[in-house]
Amino acid sequence: MESPIFEARAVQRHLRKSPRKVRLVADYVRGDKVDNALAKLEFLKKSAAVDVSKVIKSASANIRDKFEEERLDNDLLYIKEIFVDEGVTLKRIQPAPQGRAHRINKRSCHITVVVAKLQEETITE
Repeated sequence: MESPIFEARAVQRHLRKSPRKVRLVADYVRGDKVDNALAKLEFLKKSAAVDVSKVIKSASANIRDKFEEERLDNDLLYIKEIFVDEGVTLKRIQPAPQGRAHRINKRSCHITVVVAKLQEETITE
């Protein structure tokens, strides 16, 4: 029988921030350990850092709930995948000179985080 795959995911949908701005933060922590990523995001001066850290905390809590018999701390977990997709765009109209109208796009995004357990490297000497 195969050993279980220790990974879990969390998704934040319809976040009212531009996906381009959130991707900057997601790229900053991709592949890091969970505790290192949360420490980085705590001191980052981007408003999306708070939202990304919430999703990472949720994913790490999900893996602990999924595998209760296993001891999984944040230093044993890493961010396997993190990506930001476009959500629904709200279209608004701004009045412009001479009876025209300019469209304003209010973008939203979806954040998906997958965390997994670090594999122990076996050192053969």
